[in-house]
Amino acid sequence: MSVPTTTVPRLSATPTFDPLLKPAIHLPKHTLLESPNSRAILVGNWRITASTNPISNAPQCDQLQSDLSTGSDGGLPLPEMTFGSNSLKMEWRTTEWIYEFDTLHALLGVKKGYLEPGDGGVKVGYAEEWLKSRTGPSPLLPMPKTVPTKPYDWTYTTTYRGHSPSYPSVTSVDTTPSATSSAASSVTASHSPRNTTPSQWVPFDLNHPSHAKHQIPLAELTRPDPILFYAEVPLFEDELHDNGSSALIVRIRVMPTCIFILSRFTLRVDGVLFRTFDTRIYSSLENDEGTIVIRETTGWEAPYDVVKNRLPKRDDLTPLTDPLFIAKILSELPQSQTTGAGTGWRGLGKKCEWMRVRR
Repeated sequence: MSVPTTTVPRLSATPTFDPLLKPAIHLPKHTLLESPNSRAILVGNWRITASTNPISNAPQCDQLQSDLSTGSDGGLPLPEMTFGSNSLKMEWRTTEWIYEFDTLHALLGVKKGYLEPGDGGVKVGYAEEWLKSRTGPSPLLPMPKTVPTKPYDWTYTTTYRGHSPSYPSVTSVDTTPSATSSAASSVTASHSPRNTTPSQWVPFDLNHPSHAKHQIPLAELTRPDPILFYAEVPLFEDELHDNGSSALIVRIRVMPTCIFILSRFTLRVDGVLFRTFDTRIYSSLENDEGTIVIRETTGWEAPYDVVKNRLPKRDDLTPLTDPLFIAKILSELPQSQTTGAGTGWRGLGKKCEWMRVRR
């Protein structure tokens, strides 16, 4: 009878790399602070505070309406879900340089008044059919009586990129000069804690070899590094009278090596179009690069059916309500940053800037 033998595995002199056994990343010294409606982290020279509160009540909405009403325009109706007390603030403590996202300034970026070329005006899918049905040759189909209202962009589209209340001269609503941007400047100035010489945002071209150092390092953001601080700050949301959805949410991650903020406006008008406007803020926590802040803004747009045709399952429309899915599909469409959905919206395209925060 043969005796079974046992095979002993040989040990390799050069063991294979196991990512689970890689050295732990160095965690910077940091302090977490928390109160009932806000959380903060102190890391390096940064102080970052996320304030999250319930939907604004009636007195808070009245105050927000008052702040939005500049001159004789009377403001605009607030979104159904307005988080007027929410904000995300990053402060460089040495100079008190502040960059902030809040609801007031986001809504100041919404067009008040009649829409003009570049505003990206949108009509609901049945608007033309309804208008034709009320203006036919038959006298039995008269136009209904209407009451004049103050015009505004009912989709709440905003190209708000955040703002620096410490430097009121640095505006951050990405529009051409208009009543909207001047209103944003005046309100920012009234809320300014100080008036010092501002650092300036410097544009750069991602395709230029010498500007590569200012690109946001995607590989760093996708590493499974520990998250020291995370917050999700909704600013507003509206269902557009059951014709779609419009929402602006700001998210932040603080990791051992960097700070990353994503502000995303997502618009869905059923049967018409999808639109996204992203603002990405990045700052490294390593070496001396902590004073460099990179800002990247991108606007996409596409007809509704073009995005719908990219659904994984034709019968499942659920992904069309997911901002992550919408942004992914829009970023893959070649014309989404140029012609978009044919609205002429000025928010289309990509813009990259950097700033050195003065010590």
